[in-house]
Amino acid sequence: MIQTWLQPLPHGITLSCRATGERGRPVLLFLHGFPEAAFVWDELLEHYARPEHGGYRCVAPNLRGYERSSAPAEVAAYRAKHLVQDIAALIAIESPQAPLACLVAHDWGGAVAWNLANQLPQLSQKLAIINSPHPGTFLRELQRNPKQQAASAYMNFLIRPDAEKLLAENDYRRLWDFFLGMGAGTGGFGWLTEAMKARYRAVWDQGLSGGCNYYRASPLRPPRAGDPAASSIELPREMITITLPTLVLWGLGDTALPPELIEGLDDYIPQLTLETVPDATHWIVHEQPQRVIASLQKFLAQ
Repeated sequence: MIQTWLQPLPHGITLSCRATGERGRPVLLFLHGFPEAAFVWDELLEHYARPEHGGYRCVAPNLRGYERSSAPAEVAAYRAKHLVQDIAALIAIESPQAPLACLVAHDWGGAVAWNLANQLPQLSQKLAIINSPHPGTFLRELQRNPKQQAASAYMNFLIRPDAEKLLAENDYRRLWDFFLGMGAGTGGFGWLTEAMKARYRAVWDQGLSGGCNYYRASPLRPPRAGDPAASSIELPREMITITLPTLVLWGLGDTALPPELIEGLDDYIPQLTLETVPDATHWIVHEQPQRVIASLQKFLAQ
């Protein structure tokens, strides 16, 4: 059974959390992306809490700005250092005596996880990333590859001051299209049911500004006239090297994050396990949860 609660953190932020399993067991921590929420991990939370699958304590917070978690109004509050601080504080509460067994993350949750794994590697034994670009390869592609610049053009829509208003129009039409464009509907993978749409509406009805502020606070987006964005950035190698054993699971049908982003990953991650899934998109956690579970189960056992 999934528990839900509001977890205050020492620095004044509260995270709305979902969890399974007993406190004191090895912890798996799951970080969601945009425009999602912690509930997307429910099937994995229930799986890994079972004794025959490891009996883990499984925790999935709603990141700041999402669902009932704190949603500061200032864009600067969504910079990476603050997001990492939130997750580090949650780890201290959930796993005070040992590092996480694994930090599992998708999309924007992955951006937080890459940063945490680089800055605070002692907090987790392993890292598992699902369709979330490593900052080194993402910067490279945003700077040099017109294909990635075009694929990421939506980011410059999401930083508009009226982005939240436009996203909410016509019962969130643009957000549904974000899913349907990668086959979420009945003619494709079929996971976007009316019941699932109701779960998303319940999250989005609580506000979209937090999610948009992640994009506003980050310079990692395509350059455009008057905004150099990614073209003005240099990332020192020591800021983007990952020493943890890392699984990267990548749906190759992700139109926003093309496969070029996984080229050269081993330059930054010495202990890399890379798995690609040809018949999956950015929404692989919805499309093929059992495939995700199997890959993660194998990685945890190594």
